Amino acid sequence: MRQRREATVLIFDADDTLWENNVLFERVIDDFLAWLDHPTLDRTEIRAVLDDIERANAVAHGYGSKVFLRSLGECLERLRERPATEPERRELDELAAALVGHTVELMPGVAETLDDLATRHDLLLLTKGEQEEQQRKLDASGLLRHFRAAHIVREKDVDTYRRLATEHGFDPAGAWMIGNSPRSDILPARAAGLNAVFIPNENTWVLEHDELDPTDTGVVRLAAFPDLLRHF
Repeated sequence: MRQRREATVLIFDADDTLWENNVLFERVIDDFLAWLDHPTLDRTEIRAVLDDIERANAVAHGYGSKVFLRSLGECLERLRERPATEPERRELDELAAALVGHTVELMPGVAETLDDLATRHDLLLLTKGEQEEQQRKLDASGLLRHFRAAHIVREKDVDTYRRLATEHGFDPAGAWMIGNSPRSDILPARAAGLNAVFIPNENTWVLEHDELDPTDTGVVRLAAFPDLLRHF
């Protein structure tokens, strides 16, 4: 077993790190693509259009199920070259209903691992998205008791991590960001001077993908959440 590190600040992502999230959106997208049934574009081409719309809406409006539903509507209107009808709007609402009030499903070993880590380290939580929606998931998860503080932010960029370090008074070089997203969890944390732990999730949203430097010794790659106990 690898020697554990001395007590330090560990910052955790939430969606797709502590619990499953994007797989729910992917299921809705699959239903949307099947329902749309475009006469000339295949599923891959339609998904590319939707990805472009989601990318633009994330910048303009943020994240969450409401923005996602907006993106589905805009995709429908762009591909059908007309405004959505009222029945189509109702169909989209029904497709997206699965995202509202769903049960929070923790990743395997998350609760037990946090129980252990919290006895030795200072745990913080950092998640991005719509305030009410993310808070509901945090409350439902039963995990908040492990964290000294939980932050819900609009975006996770370099300035976000710098502000977090200033607010909590820790040295970035001695802290670790733990998450599944190269774009939001790993790269901006590293740019802000933190170390990072990358725990891949096969269902990570495509817009969160990015290339990581395989030679970066400040990034630890783990296969599963409980593997954190071998390092911390």
